[in-house]
This record gives sequence, structure tokens and C-alpha cells, in this order.
Amino acid sequence: MILNKRSRLGIFGGTFDPPHLGHLILAMEAFEQLKLDKVLWVLEPIPPHKIGKRISSLEDRIEMVKAAIDDDPMFELSTVDIDRPGPHYVIDTMHILHNHFPNFELIFLMGGDSLKDLPGWHNPQGFLLACDYLGVMRRPGEKVDLNGLEKDLPGLSKKVEFIEAPLLEISSKNIRYLVADNKPYRYYLSPDVYAIIQNKALYAESENESDEIT
Repeated sequence: MILNKRSRLGIFGGTFDPPHLGHLILAMEAFEQLKLDKVLWVLEPIPPHKIGKRISSLEDRIEMVKAAIDDDPMFELSTVDIDRPGPHYVIDTMHILHNHFPNFELIFLMGGDSLKDLPGWHNPQGFLLACDYLGVMRRPGEKVDLNGLEKDLPGLSKKVEFIEAPLLEISSKNIRYLVADNKPYRYYLSPDVYAIIQNKALYAESENESDEIT
């Protein structure tokens, strides 16, 4: 990836289990509205808050993310967390990316709910300092109390750039439930991701039985 010093990189992290149309639409809106040069999809092997939960294999999720972004020049899969041992805290991810892309602006992309939960993250003040900006996806009618959050995280409001996002009632968790219950889910996904899930019979076991890794 060849970029210049004025480039703005969006950092889009997640387990992507599976990556769905909502992910693609939100990443596209971030790219356009924040005038990004690239959105890095940072696939998280096992996030600290999901240790002990059942997650699809890393190999399957890598294959699905590659299929979802489909060589689109807006997007690129980053292996920054895949290439290092855990636990994978986002503050460490941002520091490594700054080393990879010195002098570039790094904009961490997150939803409004994640922003509200930010004070409870691992070293949230350090994470905030590690980000040039926060690209916060704001859905229609959603309100974010920046003044209240500013009390816990001084300097937050100056780093927030809002992304006006469409209201999308799509989640990876719900798709997994639909697959397990043998209900229609095809059009929540890109055709290639749908084909992978079908061919490998992913998510066939209901999560209601157990969320634990066995």
C-alpha cells in the first residue's frame, strides 16, 4: 500500500464472525465522509472481552473478510493483531500501527455504543492519546453525551468526528442465530461470504446450547 504523508487511515476492528453488509456499508460511509485514503480491517483473533466464547476459526474469518472486501481499493485486511500474541488491546494495536505508518493520521472507527463504553476500556486515556481521531458512527436519532464523557476522558470531544450512518438492524450474532435455526439469512451478506458459510456449514450449531469454547 503506497500512501503519502497526508493520508488518513481508518482503523476498523472486529472479530467479523461473519463480516456482513452492515460492516461494508459503515466502512464505506466512513471512507467517504471522513475523506479517508484507506480503511484497514483489523481482524481480532480473540478479543479480551470474548475469551472463553465460541468464535469461528481464524482461518475461516480471514477467508470471509477477504471475500467481503473483494479487492476493493477502499479496503485492506490488516494482520497487525494476527501477527502478534495476545491479549490484543486496541491501545497496543494503535501504537503498532503508528510505527507502521509514521506521520499518518489514524482514525479509529467505532459505534456510538462503543464510545459510551469507552471509559471502561483497558487504559482508555492512553488509547485516546494513541488515536489522532475517533470516527464515531451515529445512527438517525442517536444522541451522544460528549460533555459527560469529557469528564472521564479529557480531550475526547476534540477528537470525535461523527459519521452519519444509516439505521441497519444487522449483527453478526443475529446472523449466526439465523443460520443455526435454518432461517433465511442470505441477503445480509455478500454472495461470496454466504457461499463460504454454506460450503463449510459454519454456525450450524446453535449458540443457545453453549457460548463456551470446548
